[in-house]
Amino acid sequence: MPRSATSPRSTPGRSVSCSGSVCGLVNVPDDLRYTADHEWARLEDGRVRVGITDYAQDALGDVVFVQLPEVGAQVTAGGSFGEVESTKSVSDVYAPVTGTVVEANSELTDVPQRLNEDPYGEGWICAIEPADENAFGSLLDADAYRKLIAE
Repeated sequence: MPRSATSPRSTPGRSVSCSGSVCGLVNVPDDLRYTADHEWARLEDGRVRVGITDYAQDALGDVVFVQLPEVGAQVTAGGSFGEVESTKSVSDVYAPVTGTVVEANSELTDVPQRLNEDPYGEGWICAIEPADENAFGSLLDADAYRKLIAE
């Protein structure tokens, strides 16, 4: 996902983000894990639910198309498994863990703007059955992700 300049100021669960001359609050939930490529991950019943962060959707602008991974697809941590197209750009989506895609949010095909409206809820992209459940622990926690986007 794209990166833009940010301010180091933050409050619990929120970070101040600046893109050009426009600044706004970016939501960084404490209960999720993150990648340096701006994906979030949530461990649920042995599966890793994945989406793009509020920071990423804000940088992208209005999302108009989402290319979802196929259920059954093998994905590799750090490897691209889909795309998000917005009015500003097209960005790859990267797998936070290695494993098998077991669910894809097909609602995003018809309502791609869910990524903008609710990136941590209805805007999830897919669920992955991880090859190694311990890999989830190697992802960034919320504090580390806040520091990353503040740089």
